[in-house]
Amino acid sequence: MRGQSALSVIIVASLAGLLFGFDTAVIAGVTQSLRSAFSLSPATLGLAVSAALWGTLLGAIAAGRPGDQFGARNVLRLIGVLYTASALGCALSWNLSSFLVFRFLTGIAIGASSVLAPVYIAEVAPAERRGALVGLFQINIVLGILLAYVSNFAVAQLIGGAAAWRWKLAMAGIPATLFLVLLFTIPQSPRWLIAKRRLAEAAQSLRRIGVADPERAVEEMRAAALRGGEQQDEKLSFNKYGRPMLLAIGLALFNQLSGINAILYYLGDIFAAAGFSALSSDLQSVAIGVTNFVATLVGMSLIDRVGRRPLLIIGSCGMALAQGGVAAVMASQSAQALLLPLLVLFIASFAISQGAVIWVYLSEIFPTAVRARGQSLGSATHWVMNALISASFPALAALSRPAPFAFFAVMMALQLVLVMRFLPETRGVAIEDMQAALQPRARVST
Repeated sequence: MRGQSALSVIIVASLAGLLFGFDTAVIAGVTQSLRSAFSLSPATLGLAVSAALWGTLLGAIAAGRPGDQFGARNVLRLIGVLYTASALGCALSWNLSSFLVFRFLTGIAIGASSVLAPVYIAEVAPAERRGALVGLFQINIVLGILLAYVSNFAVAQLIGGAAAWRWKLAMAGIPATLFLVLLFTIPQSPRWLIAKRRLAEAAQSLRRIGVADPERAVEEMRAAALRGGEQQDEKLSFNKYGRPMLLAIGLALFNQLSGINAILYYLGDIFAAAGFSALSSDLQSVAIGVTNFVATLVGMSLIDRVGRRPLLIIGSCGMALAQGGVAAVMASQSAQALLLPLLVLFIASFAISQGAVIWVYLSEIFPTAVRARGQSLGSATHWVMNALISASFPALAALSRPAPFAFFAVMMALQLVLVMRFLPETRGVAIEDMQAALQPRARVST
């Protein structure tokens, strides 16, 4: 593939990640305004904040089958409409019920895009650069988080007043509209077209993304798919795909068992529990956001050079040490000055490992015929665990401040063992050859 034209197509699809990050983080800047505007109690405020989270679960579960049936690009266009409409709906909401509906729709778009954007990119990207190119989705997630923080700050400074929260939410409509328009400039996935036996269209798609001899490429991809035993309209059967299904579930489980979203959602409460009383929440958010973004760039620069397994091994060690350190600070109520460096170490370790790897690995371990449903399985597991841990963290921390962090540290130590023992390396493996590479004795050397 000619890198520039293929890259431009992939950049468009990866903008789904920017919307993912922006719409997830923008809510942090409007919680107090929502409390006043709709006279919310703590319980109803929690409902308002979590509405999108439950939508992500539905979106992740529901996206797989239409993605396999109609193609990831076509369904992403519908998701673009949903992102745009829900952003404007949230900004114009007239009561709590309407706000909950539109935030739930935002969540559906986030969950569905977490399935289909990586699937599309993996099917377009060349094997030798697939990790970094799928990783653009994750880079855009953390960039979207940063942009949401900056946008919230800018709107507060420029507009202010009681209506500022509506403008903060409306800002999400700008990148959403851009994403929707650009989706009409990119072709359908050639691998999906081949799986549907639409070979002439597949050749045309390959030509659009810069393949010099598209007819030959179609035949090579088709022959490789036949060697891998792929069939049209295949079921995601555990008997046939049990290993990639277990790998997808396991990776998604441990992604959340690291404690990443408990840290991000409750950062202010964590600092308060450690004895801090006057830290700026804006500066905390920016410090964590910048660390997340820079470390993600580092992870993306390494994923195709050193592989997926080494990054997960390094990150597991860093996260276990960081969470163990946070637990010690919470238990002793001393050395509070170490808390921010420990949390920065945790965020950096997460970003170069689980943050960089998860969407890449989930998108590449399933064959084309069931890829979207396989990605959906992993993504839904991710969002279920996100909801459970985010809901239980405050109660667990109230019972014992160090206990959740000690639990996360143990989970990352367990992840280290499991990755070293069971996780196959997928760096440089063609998608059509992936099933053979996933077998226990067929690992690609790192």
